[in-house]
Amino acid sequence: MPFSRCCGTTEEEQSSRSRSSSSSMDDCIFCLISNGEDEYTELVRENDDMVCFRDIYPAAPHHFLVIPRKHIKSCSSLTKKDAPLVQQMADMGRAALQDQGITDMQDIRIGFHQPPYISVDHLHLHVLAPASRIDDDMLYKFIRRTNRFISVSVVLAAIKKGEKIISC
Repeated sequence: MPFSRCCGTTEEEQSSRSRSSSSSMDDCIFCLISNGEDEYTELVRENDDMVCFRDIYPAAPHHFLVIPRKHIKSCSSLTKKDAPLVQQMADMGRAALQDQGITDMQDIRIGFHQPPYISVDHLHLHVLAPASRIDDDMLYKFIRRTNRFISVSVVLAAIKKGEKIISC
């Protein structure tokens, strides 16, 4: 059975965990990364509340993930009080792109996948640039205005209104 370094489990176990409604923070790869416990992940930015690192399966020349240190299951778990965190995650993602010399902020894609389209049950923001160079085989995952991928602005608008983000 193939081994996935991403979660330290076999693909079958990873798939089963993704479908599970109860994910333990003890075995969450993103919790391990945010606590500095994954030796393979290099953080490109961090602060007290979140970390940013390169996606191990990049869909564009620059593909980062920004995750909160606090375990939040997904964008569907966000509430009004999380609005500042979401904005700070987006700001950190843009700053990581600027660190890499990306200046065209119109040719980026920033957003969240929502259940059931997530592979790790820990909130993570995808930051990709240039969006015009997203791999054709991966483009479907990052198309705006779909239930699969939603922008930061859509998430912020929903949670500020007190609406839950629910996939169809």
